[in-house]
Amino acid sequence: MTSIPGPIGSAPLRVVIADDQASVREGLVLLLGGLPGIDVVGAAADGQQALDLVAEHQPDAILLDLHMPVLDGIGATRRLTAEHPGVAIVVLTTYVDDTSVLEALRAGARSYLTKDADRTDIARALQAAAGGLTVFDPRVHDMLLAAATAPALPGPCRPAPPDGLTQREVEILALIASGLTNPEIAGRLYLSNHTVKTHINRIFAKTGSRDRAAAISYARTHHIG
Repeated sequence: MTSIPGPIGSAPLRVVIADDQASVREGLVLLLGGLPGIDVVGAAADGQQALDLVAEHQPDAILLDLHMPVLDGIGATRRLTAEHPGVAIVVLTTYVDDTSVLEALRAGARSYLTKDADRTDIARALQAAAGGLTVFDPRVHDMLLAAATAPALPGPCRPAPPDGLTQREVEILALIASGLTNPEIAGRLYLSNHTVKTHINRIFAKTGSRDRAAAISYARTHHIG
C-alpha cells in the first residue's frame, strides 16, 4: 500500500473507532492512539453508538466494522453519509465477499480494509480517506476489478427480491430451504459462520420469520429455492 503521510504540521486526525468486539476495539484504540498524527476521540460498540459519538465529536474519519448489533455497519454508513457527509468512512472488517464490499461502497464508505492490515496501513487509509482519496485492501481491489471486467451473462432480467431482501439473502434463504445448516451454508458460499448468522438474522427480520421453519415456509410461498 502506498505511503500517504498527513500534512506536515497539521492538526492530528480525529478518529472514531466502531467495533462490537471489545478486544478488537480496545486494541485499535491503543494501536492507533499511539501513532503521531492520530487522535482517537471515541470508541463505539455498535452502529448507533458510532452515530452518537460522531455527532458529539465531529471527527475527521471513522473506522467502522460492518457486523455490529443495534445498527450494522452498512446502516451506520448510510446514516453517516446522509447526516455527516464530511466524515470519511473507512471500513475495517474480516469479510471480503462481494456483497459486503459493494454494499459498503454503495452506502458511502470511502475505503475498505481487512483486519489483517497493520496499524500503519490503517492510519494511512484514514489519512487518505480524510483527504478525499480511496484505499482498498489488495484482495478487495482484485475482487472489484474482477467484477468490473466480468462479461455480462445473457438471460432474462430477474425480478427484485421481495420485502427488501438482497440477492445474497435470497441465496442464503434458498439454501436454508434446501435444508443446509449454518456451517454448510458458510462452506458453500465461502463465508464465516458469523457472516451467515448475520444474514439469517436479517432474513428473519425482513420476512417476519420467527424460526427456520417459518423462513422455509416463506421461501416456498415466494418460490425461492
